[in-house]
Amino acid sequence: MRHDLELAYLGIQVPDPHSLTPFFGDVIGLAPGEPADDETVTWRNDDAAHRIIVERGPLTDAAFVGLQAADATAFDEVVARLESHGADVAEGSDEERKVRRVQRLARTSSPWGVPIEVVVGLEPAATPFASKLVPGGFLTEGVGFGHVVFATTAFEEAHTFLVESLGVGQTDWLETELAPGLELEVRFYHCNPRHHTIAVARAPFDLPQRLHHVMFETNDRDDVGAALDRAWASDLPIPNGLGRHDNDAMFSFYVASPAGFQVEVGHGARVVTEDWDDNRRYDRISAWGHQPLRNG
Repeated sequence: MRHDLELAYLGIQVPDPHSLTPFFGDVIGLAPGEPADDETVTWRNDDAAHRIIVERGPLTDAAFVGLQAADATAFDEVVARLESHGADVAEGSDEERKVRRVQRLARTSSPWGVPIEVVVGLEPAATPFASKLVPGGFLTEGVGFGHVVFATTAFEEAHTFLVESLGVGQTDWLETELAPGLELEVRFYHCNPRHHTIAVARAPFDLPQRLHHVMFETNDRDDVGAALDRAWASDLPIPNGLGRHDNDAMFSFYVASPAGFQVEVGHGARVVTEDWDDNRRYDRISAWGHQPLRNG
């Protein structure tokens, strides 16, 4: 199984970074990340220094995505591939590497408008990860902290960038009709055994947010149910209750954050293996469930 990259961190920009503290801490069950400046709050779901970086700013959306290379050789290969396909790649400064807590950093743009940071050597946190709300912990070893899904009108350009420039593999794709005249098309991409690290959905027009959702996968199935209980006890919208996806077989639910993007909490997804031969079209989102529970 190839393992060039994994999801290192996601940067989110909102007017007040502390506004997401009850959501990430009390509902999702993440632990505080390593301290940052007064304008930034960080979160983690394992022993890394940070996995979610919440900055102060006007976007109310994803601000950047960090992809960690397996090693220095993989980092050089990814950067060289990006440059060979015409991507404008900028080397991170000493200060940027310090802020991101990485040894090396290279930044490029993506067709969906969210900068991509290729990094190596993400620092560990000062203390091991522990969450009283998620006692079983999260699945991150060798597969990154989760996955991210973006919506974009530059759908074909995003596919070309991901496969040819970034060098990830397409796992499978979804084409279905949500309602008469309303089509949904999503492509899923892997760069390690996780079924997908990045997915992109075709947007019919520019949407207010590019980030649709970020996923955290628990080691224990019961931790998904406990998270749903906490979400239900809040006043947050729950766009999708418990269900199981058809393509990756993830048992999960979705809760909307106060900033609008969603978080999927799941367990038990399929993994991509050396002999993966299921790169095919799926015509339904879920095998069962994922019905809306509560609107905002």
